[in-house]
Amino acid sequence: MFKLLQIVVALRFSLLSVLGLTFNWGALLGWSAVRGSCDWSVCLPLYFSGVMWTLIYDTIYAHQDKRDDLIIGVKSTALRFQEDTKQWLSAFSIMMLLGLTVTGVNCAQTFPYYAAVSTVGLHLAHQIYTLDINSPDSCWQKFSSSRTVGLLLFAGIVFGNLWKRKNPDERRNPSDTN
Repeated sequence: MFKLLQIVVALRFSLLSVLGLTFNWGALLGWSAVRGSCDWSVCLPLYFSGVMWTLIYDTIYAHQDKRDDLIIGVKSTALRFQEDTKQWLSAFSIMMLLGLTVTGVNCAQTFPYYAAVSTVGLHLAHQIYTLDINSPDSCWQKFSSSRTVGLLLFAGIVFGNLWKRKNPDERRNPSDTN
């Protein structure tokens, strides 16, 4: 991975896209480890959502360092998006939520999961609306609050799966006549 990062820096590409791709590899590995195979209809939208989440929180973080990025020549998303950052963050958030919804549908998730995804959407909307990209303190607060997204999703997955076990009739195929 270190060699890959060196190549990316040498080619002057944004590290953020590589960061998102590498950090979220665990979605594919984790599902495969638990299930014994990779269900692409679940794993790919989950992986995609993780990459979008990384773009969100790391773009917010990058706005703290944009002056330094200019000096040393780093091509960050903060410098690329500039005053359009909130529109980009909103688009990434919508794509993330869409991916999480597709993931939930494809693995028969239940109400607690979708409640968590909805709460994540509200959290992201609040984060983006209240973000001041020119205030390092605001950026740090929003970046730090991104852990809430992970906690909400984790709780939604756990309680959604517990709900599946508690209410197996809800998952029955509608064509079953039992």
